[in-house]
Amino acid sequence: MSSPLKNIAIVGASGSVGTFITKALISQGHHNVTAITRGHKPATPRNKSAQMPEGLHAIKEVDYDSHESLVEAMKGQDMLIITMNVMAPRDSQTKLIDAAIEAGIHWIMPNQYGGYFADDGSNEAGRTDMLRAGTMAIRRYIEGKGGNWIGVACGFWYEFSLSGQEYRYGFDFEKKSLTLFDDGKVKHTCSTWPQVGGAVAKLLALPVSGASPCLEDWKNKQVVFSSFALSQHDMLASVLRVTGDKESDWKITHEGTEERYERGQEMFKQGNIAGFGIFLYVSVFFPDGKGDLTALRENEKLGLPVEDLDEATKVAVQYVESGRSKEWGLS
Repeated sequence: MSSPLKNIAIVGASGSVGTFITKALISQGHHNVTAITRGHKPATPRNKSAQMPEGLHAIKEVDYDSHESLVEAMKGQDMLIITMNVMAPRDSQTKLIDAAIEAGIHWIMPNQYGGYFADDGSNEAGRTDMLRAGTMAIRRYIEGKGGNWIGVACGFWYEFSLSGQEYRYGFDFEKKSLTLFDDGKVKHTCSTWPQVGGAVAKLLALPVSGASPCLEDWKNKQVVFSSFALSQHDMLASVLRVTGDKESDWKITHEGTEERYERGQEMFKQGNIAGFGIFLYVSVFFPDGKGDLTALRENEKLGLPVEDLDEATKVAVQYVESGRSKEWGLS
């Protein structure tokens, strides 16, 4: 049996999900974690208050326009984890992959957190051809360079999505309004940020090879896990328990999944980025139920904890009340 990977480089260590992954890796004590960060990064609503987690082995500033800078930062690393904003320049990820492979890194966790995309198209939620194409292209790119990838099929991030605007889960906390997709009873799987961080950390604590479970079990595959399997009605019930509201305090309307998907597509085509969120989120609530990955999840194999839904909802409500959730709007 081999040992776990020791030296882990992560892009986005101070970002949303990256913070939780980085902290979980550091807390295990198995790894030297290095943050790869853009030098002289301009302040934005997303990073103005971001701080690097304590306990990092190193922080290396890079110039994305300099291949040599990226390669030098990744020398000596065993794995590269990429977490970045969906609106980052399209070539950012391939630049990182090229540098990682040249630096001798053979394990890469690309910027793919959320949906399940199998090569044969099985168990995929919604009509996400655009996302599938990009996801598959990056996987094949890594393989073509001689590297190995591991995707993270965790579903949507629960507290982030619930605290967001109506174009995500249909909740608008400021207006106390909720748009139910169809009847609001279709379940989907989702994960909290701590669960994502813990899952990645437990995965990388495994030996690379040997008796299962080992890292090679997920070589060029996705690791599938979740915190909850929820419908919009389940989420609303939790919100009411946490806030003390009554259902009558909320204005509830309905929109068909098909209608909402098409509306989001049209908005996006016309340049309204919120349309992307609308058609992306509603895709896991289609009546076919393919947004529920419970049958595929590997929580027990990874030794993940059972979480408390209301505690996670409290975090989402706190994000709303603090105004932090407004920093995560699509722009």
